[in-house]
Amino acid sequence: MTSGNEMIPARRMPRQDLVSPDEKTAITSSRSAKSAPPKWSRRRGVLGVFAAFAAIGFVAAYVGPTGVALSEASAEERVPVTLYSSTLGDAQSLIVESSADAAVAAVDLDRAGYTVYVTPKPTPTPTPTPEPVVAEADETSSEDSSSGWRPPFATPDPGTAQAIAYEMVLARGWGDDQFGCLVALWNRESGWRVNAYNASSGAYGIPQSLPGNKMASHGADWETNPATQIAWGLDYIGGRYGTPCGAWDHSESVGWY
Repeated sequence: MTSGNEMIPARRMPRQDLVSPDEKTAITSSRSAKSAPPKWSRRRGVLGVFAAFAAIGFVAAYVGPTGVALSEASAEERVPVTLYSSTLGDAQSLIVESSADAAVAAVDLDRAGYTVYVTPKPTPTPTPTPEPVVAEADETSSEDSSSGWRPPFATPDPGTAQAIAYEMVLARGWGDDQFGCLVALWNRESGWRVNAYNASSGAYGIPQSLPGNKMASHGADWETNPATQIAWGLDYIGGRYGTPCGAWDHSESVGWY
């Protein structure tokens, strides 16, 4: 307190805060959080780069095939041209003239100055068909067509082997012509000898039985009796060839009966 009119400045009292210490701490931290700029970590940066590359790859994978397909669809298909086809087109030309009623004409090929001549095909000559040959009628057609020359008949001498055979031939109903064939056949085989023997084949007797003991069916004396041998021989000829002339024809063709 002063005297008189002198004014003494009043002393400013410090301001008392009405906020508690905990609230001050919260307010200070919130202000610092708002004012501080955001900080990016290294991991977030790497992930961002990978995400960018993945997006670019997806776009390329989608757009690339579509562009190639469109380009292939719009491209024109080209026919490959070979050296051979181009050479033929440049150096060779073929002109063929044909007619239905005329032969094939010569064909001229332009081969860089060379001329080719094609020989026409010859017309085939028709082969004449031979006419069938008709056999003329033979005056002797009434005789046996398979028979050739037949030996003539001759009367045998009495008491001989041929005389015995002649009686047996007639008893069988055969004629003189059959006897003539029989005489010629056994003349060739044995000469009408009872003991005729073929050393190479083993045939024996007048009819040349092979082997000779086959004639034992007509008698035990087959080695010496001409009647026994002739009876067996006529039975063999009748059963195999029918007649003596049939046996003669076979012997004429093959050399044996």
